[in-house]
Amino acid sequence: METLSGTILAGESFEPIRGRVVVADGRIDAVEEAHVDSDDIVLPAFVNAHTHLGDSVAKDAAVGLSLEAAVVPPDSLKHRRLAAASHEELVTAMRRTLRHVGRTGTVSCLDFREFGVEGARALCEAAAPLAVEPFIFGSDEVSVLDVADGYGASGANDDDFTDERATARDRGVPFAIHAGEPDASDIHPALDLEPDLLVHMVHAGREHLDRVADQSVPVVACPRTNAVLDVGRAPMRELLDHTTVALGTDNVMLNPPSMLREMAYTEREFDVTVREVLRMATTAGAEIAGLDCGVVAPGKRAALLVLDGDSDNLAGSDDPVAAVVRRATELDVKRVLL
Repeated sequence: METLSGTILAGESFEPIRGRVVVADGRIDAVEEAHVDSDDIVLPAFVNAHTHLGDSVAKDAAVGLSLEAAVVPPDSLKHRRLAAASHEELVTAMRRTLRHVGRTGTVSCLDFREFGVEGARALCEAAAPLAVEPFIFGSDEVSVLDVADGYGASGANDDDFTDERATARDRGVPFAIHAGEPDASDIHPALDLEPDLLVHMVHAGREHLDRVADQSVPVVACPRTNAVLDVGRAPMRELLDHTTVALGTDNVMLNPPSMLREMAYTEREFDVTVREVLRMATTAGAEIAGLDCGVVAPGKRAALLVLDGDSDNLAGSDDPVAAVVRRATELDVKRVLL
């Protein structure tokens, strides 16, 4: 049994309480109000709801390129670099990224893994010795679902994903698809597939938002990557008003997979509250993937992040939730329990 004390951002509302979290056998046994001396801030570990970890072999190589030149299959710089990387290079690069996200408070990445069964197995190999557990959306072939946790489609304008969608449904695993990133033309076709998850939705209009709400489809927003690729800004307030929205950092080649940076950017650039942003970075992603974490509450997995509330950066903040979302950096991470 272990106890973490300080200011606890408890429950789905992240209500700050002074007290302690009791952990036993890897789960939260109790959240107790108590007089404690610790200045630590205890919160759920992050769930990065959209990554491309394979891009770890080409960090910063595509900065300054258009979306098509940078990442669109099959001829983009990204796919050429992935094809040229050896298995060992790919596994090593992805493992280093996973090790970094674990050290900085992320328990899982919902990863779109390229290159079918071989690609999914490479990510499994990369993650095997680590505490971070990627949720793998496989691609390219239906048989990838023998290895992956779900199917991740590039976009409805790229191919016909009817068979992949049907197979995912038959197996009871999620089907996710990029939509509305370069323009709105692929949003309705993506929704016609009745996906379990949409990624980006930068160009979602009223008719798309109404369908998203009617079909109860969650969305992952990736604001920093959208800015780097200059594809526009997601209608974040409207998305939040219509469905569950999670945060992802997207391509490792374009941005570091830091949920702390993603939260700060999102809070600064969009009409959102700090609590909404923290939920997008923790609870929402966990709910989308069916992970038993994302909330500091009894019975949940003890996937927790401890920040040093007495660091030179965080000391003196009047609002611990705002301090986490707007101010915290990797230097403030005191401990990660995964």
